[in-house]
Amino acid sequence: MSSARDVFLQRVQDALKAGNRPGEVPDLPARGQVGYQGGGPDLTARFCTELQAAGGQPYVVADQEAAAAKVLELIQAKSARLALLGRGAFIDGLGLAEQLHAAGVETQGPEGLTPEDCREPLFKADIGITGVDYLVAETGTVALLARPAEPRSFSLLPPVHVAVAHQAQLLPDLFDLFAKLSSRPTAGTGRLKLPSCLSLITGPSKTGDIELKLVTGVHGPGELHVIVVTG
Repeated sequence: MSSARDVFLQRVQDALKAGNRPGEVPDLPARGQVGYQGGGPDLTARFCTELQAAGGQPYVVADQEAAAAKVLELIQAKSARLALLGRGAFIDGLGLAEQLHAAGVETQGPEGLTPEDCREPLFKADIGITGVDYLVAETGTVALLARPAEPRSFSLLPPVHVAVAHQAQLLPDLFDLFAKLSSRPTAGTGRLKLPSCLSLITGPSKTGDIELKLVTGVHGPGELHVIVVTG
């Protein structure tokens, strides 16, 4: 005959077993469903509006040459001496390394950085320049997937972050972003195939948990500039 204690412990064990089973994730909302907002008819204009509302600064330029010129303008305005420069097919095409060196700005790429010696250049940098993976028009968000060529420190540690994107990287809604990243080996599982870190950056870093006063640049860059190339 089981005691009340034994019955109680058995109920706890049964509940733990039930709670440890794999969870089920519903499919993401599709266009037109509840929760999906979209980005409106002009994704570029919506992104710029939302980014400004979040405290960021958008710039729409016609081509890569204009994008490189805008990066140089921002760097000179900040009197930057050391810039972290990410790598990627689109940002490499801007030829920024050569132009920055010609302007007297030292650059540090991801190559050669090791856990033992990365601290000084990463924390010493005045500005971080990266590409993006996606832009979300609905929220004015920059989405960055961490990778060896563009570590998350490049967008998080410097006081100023400049992101360069192409208009084709715009997505209407945050749900569209996760639909892009979704991996569904089994129908209906909703499992996501993600990198080691997915950074969703909506404006500069800010917090309001100290005396309810909004302060920027506490946990990351105090300025976010996003250059969108249309051509």
